Amino acid sequence: MIAAASSDDGGFHGPSIDDFFPPALLFPGTPFELNRVMLIRVLVVVLLILICWLATRRMKIVPGRGQAAFEAVFMFARKNITYDTLGEERGRKYEPIIMTMFFLVLSMNLTGTIPGLQVATTALIGLPIVLAIISWATFIYAGMREKGFRFWKDSVVPSGVPGWLLVFIVPLEFLSTFIVRPVTLTLRLTMNMIAGHMLLVLCFTATQFFFFTVLANGNLLGLLGLGSFAFGVAFTVLELFIAALQAYVFAVLTAIYIQLAVAEEH
Repeated sequence: MIAAASSDDGGFHGPSIDDFFPPALLFPGTPFELNRVMLIRVLVVVLLILICWLATRRMKIVPGRGQAAFEAVFMFARKNITYDTLGEERGRKYEPIIMTMFFLVLSMNLTGTIPGLQVATTALIGLPIVLAIISWATFIYAGMREKGFRFWKDSVVPSGVPGWLLVFIVPLEFLSTFIVRPVTLTLRLTMNMIAGHMLLVLCFTATQFFFFTVLANGNLLGLLGLGSFAFGVAFTVLELFIAALQAYVFAVLTAIYIQLAVAEEH
């Protein structure tokens, strides 16, 4: 929830990291404990399944508006993320996991701009870690499937490097390929969503403070709330763009890593 803009002392209190750790709502103290963030994640998954089912249960050669809109979004993601990176033949093999990542990350990101939800569930590092591990495992699977154990050599031993340099290059390549990639995938998504949430909460809590604390007490400085509200609206539009961009980046990087795993040259 949006942090309280004022307290009993009338002071302004901005957003804090506590926003991302709400109290348990269901099954507290058990392994199945669910807080507000987890419930939003469950809701998003259920809605995604429902939308896909409704959009595909009665598909027609001449699509209606709903089917046309669904196909337009789906085909954009398929072409620009999967096929443009992996090619159509190879892209069909990995399309399900890449497309699932794109739509899941996009939906989880967008919850940060929806009133009543107001937190991007990818701003908590647990989900990005799981998705990054899946991406990393898919990268290794694709390489092993296409090349066998030669994949490991190709991944850490660049062609054309003098033998005496390999003692330095191989550890760096291993670190870059198998450690840094999943870490950067995780942190890029998490940090962008945290920053977006903090900006929105700061703007709208400031608006609430100026209007309902300062202006309500007869101080015209409360009109500054108009400015903070305008910034909040502008940052909301920006956050919508960032939500889509980060979903695209996460999915396209997964596709690029798969392409690097199966490519003959590095």
